[in-house]
Amino acid sequence: MYRDRIRLKSLWGKVVTPEEAALLIRDGMTIGMSGFTRAGDAKAVPLALAERAATEQLKVTLMTGASLGNDVDRILTEAGVLARRLPFQADPVLRKAINRGEVMFVDQHLSETVELLRSRQMGPVDVAVIEACAITETGGIVPTTSIGNSATFAILAEKIIVELNLTQPLDLEGMHDVYIPTRRPFREPIPVVTAESRAGLPYIPIDPSRIAAIVVTRKQDSSATILPPDGETRQIAGHLTEFLDREVRQGRLGRSLNPLQAGIGTIANAVLHGLIDGPFHDLTMYSEVLQDSTFDLFDAGKLNFASGSSITLSAGKYAEVLPKIGSYKGRLLLRPQEISNHPEVIRRLGVIGINTALECDIYGNVNSTHVNGTQMMNGIGGSGDFARNAHLAIFVTKSLAKDGKISSVVPMVTHTDHNEHDVDVLVTETGLADLRGLAPRERAETIIRNCVHPGYRELAMDYHRRALQRGGHTPHLLEEAFSWHLRYQQTGSMQPS
Repeated sequence: MYRDRIRLKSLWGKVVTPEEAALLIRDGMTIGMSGFTRAGDAKAVPLALAERAATEQLKVTLMTGASLGNDVDRILTEAGVLARRLPFQADPVLRKAINRGEVMFVDQHLSETVELLRSRQMGPVDVAVIEACAITETGGIVPTTSIGNSATFAILAEKIIVELNLTQPLDLEGMHDVYIPTRRPFREPIPVVTAESRAGLPYIPIDPSRIAAIVVTRKQDSSATILPPDGETRQIAGHLTEFLDREVRQGRLGRSLNPLQAGIGTIANAVLHGLIDGPFHDLTMYSEVLQDSTFDLFDAGKLNFASGSSITLSAGKYAEVLPKIGSYKGRLLLRPQEISNHPEVIRRLGVIGINTALECDIYGNVNSTHVNGTQMMNGIGGSGDFARNAHLAIFVTKSLAKDGKISSVVPMVTHTDHNEHDVDVLVTETGLADLRGLAPRERAETIIRNCVHPGYRELAMDYHRRALQRGGHTPHLLEEAFSWHLRYQQTGSMQPS
């Protein structure tokens, strides 16, 4: 019975259909919606919005934590509802609309969105749509499998729609730590000094009179597409394990390492999975997305504690973990993404950040977002939050893409998300480049020798040798810097014919 989950009886009369709740959203509004990497997202009200758009003018600015599941971004895009989207997305249909200029996409560091809202540099938020597994006796909203930006959306919004999801287990209650930083310029330090630190409340504190509607849902989170480790990702994991083991032997890290962070996706997940067989123990995580590998490490006895902002799992792992999520209580904590990704906390804890590069260049600049410098993929996400502030900023990628027609290591990246100053280590299946303390010329030699695929290594060495003859602190041949990309556009391969 859904009333068992609405523990403030005065809210029972707020239960309405998705269509009725959606009427609170009008053309031109800014909507803050729960959801972080396909987890804990609103599932019913967005679909009702799309249906309304078939008969009336309805365009909104949509803010979330990160990407949404259940094809919500696709459905809203096809219905013409989205005028502006931020701060992250991962839907192919929306991506095409963004690249056609039909939807204005604002790509932001995931720690910054709510800071801009609080300081009124963006916004205001008209309506927040937040998924919950319960509402407390005081009207507090208990999130589900993510927090993301939900807390600040709910706190700042004029009206709140709660989607009460009965498929989300009540055992999630108590796994959240909702802490909102105090106002600038007199902000107090964030009281998170270990991955395990609890600083806030297990629910989102709001005035219950601002809850305008409650919609009861029963739809599960979308599962993530996470491929099992393959030969190349195992090699990447092996190189990284050897590097971390060397750091331990040289006295720079202990066997428990520092708190770990890994970005979303198959490669980062596989790299963490590789630590199961590594020589490390009593690990902790201070990350944003907790993926399959998090629970594999828990179950292998390698991981003691994990702090994140969402739980995003493959279909099989979701079916395995969610029914027994209560067994992980005491070892698992979900935070607002401005805390999970906060530079102050990341630097304090000395996080080891492992993120995926779309491409990198011979000097260590990393492109995470744009194909050929113009076509948006998903967004920068949280990688910049961690790279700039981590104890070790590690970027991983396979050395080749498109069956070898593309080299992931190029003379110059076509778009820079993380410049050479923020990148400590690059890893491909061919090897690892430790860039700490190296000048640009030394970085280039190290990256070409260790990270470029043999099929492109001589091309890269030839480019660098000729660039050195021109001179400069960071030698380049400007007329050839993007020649590999141009050759791919013209012939379908970066390799010379």
